[in-house]
Amino acid sequence: MGLTRVLVKDGGFGTQMTVHVGNSVDGDPLWSARFNATNPAAIISTHLDFLQNGADIILTNTYQSSVEGYMEYLELDEEQSVELIRNTVRLAHIAKERYLTECYQAQLAIPEGYPLIIASIGPFGAHLHDGSEYTGSYADYVPAKEITDWHRVRIEACLEAGVDALAIETIPCQMEAEALVEMLCDDYPNVKFWVAFQCKDESTLAHGEAFADAANAIWDFLAERNAQDKCLAIGVNCVHPKFVTPLFKSLNGDRQIAEQIPLVVYPNSGEVYDVVNGWQGKEHCVPLANYVPEWAQLGAKVIGGCCRTYARDIRHIGEAIRNWNKLKKLS
Repeated sequence: MGLTRVLVKDGGFGTQMTVHVGNSVDGDPLWSARFNATNPAAIISTHLDFLQNGADIILTNTYQSSVEGYMEYLELDEEQSVELIRNTVRLAHIAKERYLTECYQAQLAIPEGYPLIIASIGPFGAHLHDGSEYTGSYADYVPAKEITDWHRVRIEACLEAGVDALAIETIPCQMEAEALVEMLCDDYPNVKFWVAFQCKDESTLAHGEAFADAANAIWDFLAERNAQDKCLAIGVNCVHPKFVTPLFKSLNGDRQIAEQIPLVVYPNSGEVYDVVNGWQGKEHCVPLANYVPEWAQLGAKVIGGCCRTYARDIRHIGEAIRNWNKLKKLS
């Protein structure tokens, strides 16, 4: 599954889900993961929104899923919590089947194997519910093994339910990414994945490491293991879109096209979150679709959206990507 054309990833799941459930997502310690238990129909509908608007890839709604979180906030036991994670992956499969049926009935051709279902594997900090996924502060005191053991339960549940790859995403610190990639190489040699970092500005991860250093460290580690083909891409998500080009230039700017590290990017809309007033500045946002040519030029193979991006934003990104893929073919 090497990525030859640029693919369209879905948008902000919790954002689009508000279309179906209203604004009851933000502020919940389980965030959108609560609805995996309480409103599975809304999960399926949200996946379908993105598929119907041109997403090649949908991510499972497992970003904030954890056994600890479900035991604490839904009062499930361990096995019930793991089963809920598996079932969340199945909801993505139901959406995919419905979408393929719609396409078949409308006589629309879909490329073989698509759309892809990729498991969302959010950072250790997300389940702490203290904002540390945006600082990576836990890297300073939580041992790597504790982090990988915590991730392993959810990864195995997602793999058991059947996914095409893992999205190791919103990772704020180099240590967590390295520990996860090493674990995947050691214990899950046939599983493909991408790694997307959370960055606080145009050069550094949330925890302070240089993005280019962290990405190169992973790419070099995979080269030593002869495992670069397992990694679909390395990149960023849940960042301000204006940071993406300088981040990518810091990594791929001096590389020949043939040597570029394949990149993944799904930024926020450009709105800024204010604890008191919520999301601010929508009227000043540059549409994400406008950035597609420059990101693709720098090696982006997967482009989508994160917080505050809706299905309509993905449709526009998809149109820009199709134009780019056409131009690449012509050249």
